[in-house]
Amino acid sequence: MAKKLVFICVLVLLSLTGKGGAGARLSEEANILRKVEDFDVEIGGGDDDVEFLEEPFWVSERGNKVLVNVDTFGAVGDGVADDTQAFVKAWNQACSTRGSVLLVPQGRRYLVTATRFKGPCEGKLVFQIEGTIVAPTEPKNWDPKNPRLWLGFYNVSKALFQGHGVIDGSGSKWWAASCKKNKSNPCKGAPTALTIDSSSAVRVKGLTIQNSQQMHFVISRSDSIRVTGVKVSAPEDSPNTDGIHITESTNVLLQNCKIGTGDDCVSIVNGSSDIRMKTIYCGPGHGISIGSLGKDNSVGIVTKVVLDTAFLRGTTNGLRIKTWQGGSGYVRGVRYQNVRVDDVSNPIIIDQFYCDSPTPCQNQSSAVEISEIMYKNISGTSKSKNAMKFACSDTVPCSHIVLNNINLESRDGTVETYCNSAIGFGYGYVQPSAECLTSSDKEKIVKQEPELAQNSQGYLIHTEL
Repeated sequence: MAKKLVFICVLVLLSLTGKGGAGARLSEEANILRKVEDFDVEIGGGDDDVEFLEEPFWVSERGNKVLVNVDTFGAVGDGVADDTQAFVKAWNQACSTRGSVLLVPQGRRYLVTATRFKGPCEGKLVFQIEGTIVAPTEPKNWDPKNPRLWLGFYNVSKALFQGHGVIDGSGSKWWAASCKKNKSNPCKGAPTALTIDSSSAVRVKGLTIQNSQQMHFVISRSDSIRVTGVKVSAPEDSPNTDGIHITESTNVLLQNCKIGTGDDCVSIVNGSSDIRMKTIYCGPGHGISIGSLGKDNSVGIVTKVVLDTAFLRGTTNGLRIKTWQGGSGYVRGVRYQNVRVDDVSNPIIIDQFYCDSPTPCQNQSSAVEISEIMYKNISGTSKSKNAMKFACSDTVPCSHIVLNNINLESRDGTVETYCNSAIGFGYGYVQPSAECLTSSDKEKIVKQEPELAQNSQGYLIHTEL
């Protein structure tokens, strides 16, 4: 209750203005602050009435559920024989049968090549993975018709992918062939382990996805996707192995996920909105990122993203928004809260000069607009001097950056905040100081009330997962 009163006091102070331009600006700023503080993401859809099968079952039917076992269709499960056709036949049977459960039995390794599993399916399909699905190890033998795909699921609705099993991309030879591992190698894409595309009301629960050839799990052109209790794992030096990548999707929930890879733990790119992340463990990796956006002068739009409760350890970035020069569009309405970082480089970073290119990027005036970004209850240790970095475009500055209860320190030495063309303010406890954010009248008002800032210090949260 006291915390709410503190926030209300800030709003009142920002609103205590006379008539005229300054008063109007302050009123607008108060509305923006209220908006980023209060806005939430409603997660709808999903399939809550599908039961979670804690243990696999071995009878042909269970209630109104019909078991479809891949072994029945000729799968060998020794990790050597090609079980692709058995999986395709089992999928076709399960997809066309209402109330079916497609079972991948435990204790076996099923070798499956690049495959597209297509819907729509009859009723609510459960894909129960208890064993291991493994990809071929040799890049040279990969299907040239599917250079970026391993296991793809398209046009499915009200489906549940769950179990204690593993999806293993066997990515080591793909990583060795990457231009990021060896600059003499050509730069080319590699398959994604698991893709859900053009789908709705899909749940993914409890699975482990590991050692992907490139990205681990892509959610594309989909709506109402819930991912809970998923583990993603790959070596820290594996290139481009993003954990969960969200593109052109809406209404997505990631909850209780543990992700450690060689790239972004989570990456959210163009056309995505209403994204909620709750209780995320990240490390190793490149952090939790929005972007990159705007590459090759493209349009990038991401809105309404909430990260609530996360722990990042040893990552090369923390909470990151990254855009290329020359792009257009916007990132708007983002809130990061209750985040603990441990030995993280760039714990808070906005980079409108992102350039992941072997050659220098050309300076351009257009940029993806970034506004209404709130960081609240962020604490821990920074590995770099710039614990907070707001590197924004001179022509399209970042605006409405709000900092509330920040405590970032270094294990040895001091930390700083870097700003370029960034407009915003902090209230409550903010360490390191963010005085470099372009000042506005509201900051002066808050500073005139030292008791307000002092009262907010007690609400700093050190989140441990």
